[in-house]
Amino acid sequence: MARSERAVASKRMKKGVAAESGTTVVVMRLYIAGRAPNSVKAIANLDAICRQHFKAGYKLEIVDVCEYPRRALDDGILVTPSLAKTSPSPGANVIGNLSDTSSVLAALGVRSASAT
Repeated sequence: MARSERAVASKRMKKGVAAESGTTVVVMRLYIAGRAPNSVKAIANLDAICRQHFKAGYKLEIVDVCEYPRRALDDGILVTPSLAKTSPSPGANVIGNLSDTSSVLAALGVRSASAT
């Protein structure tokens, strides 16, 4: 992934069925530290989780705190990688490389029976 693709202005969006049928779209923000190993792993793990569990749609913004340190501090982020679910309520945060799929799904409001 190119450095500019991780910029704060860059957003990954998957819409499709969600926007058309009125299904709730999960909105998340992943804070990473450049190409650090845990950041790379967090991106890969979250991508796999989203492809498997959010087929209806999700919005993901990736913020590289090395490029945008003020944004991370303003958002209260002190540790990376860090995932914040901003919508739907309630919000939730997960810190780490997101390898514990069941914890990530619980924080994102996905029923634990869906976790495999």
